[in-house]
Amino acid sequence: MEDQTKISVTSKQLPSGNCQVKFFIEDEQRPQYGYLLVNEPKPVGEIIAEIKERMAQRRMAMSGLNPFSVKTQVKDDHNFYLYSA
Repeated sequence: MEDQTKISVTSKQLPSGNCQVKFFIEDEQRPQYGYLLVNEPKPVGEIIAEIKERMAQRRMAMSGLNPFSVKTQVKDDHNFYLYSA
């Protein structure tokens, strides 16, 4: 199944040398936006692939999450933030 989600990105160089990428996910049912912090500038294709990969990882971690279980923990990713628009 092919993912038809449209992702648009903008980036800016930070004083630390890192690159902050702001992205918008244009989905009619659930539009989202977020930020990705990368160590160096990358091609747009690689950035979009990384965003999709991190979103898939987040979905996998949340799908099996039992709120009453102490064994299952979702790691915080301080380089990737995702919000509902």
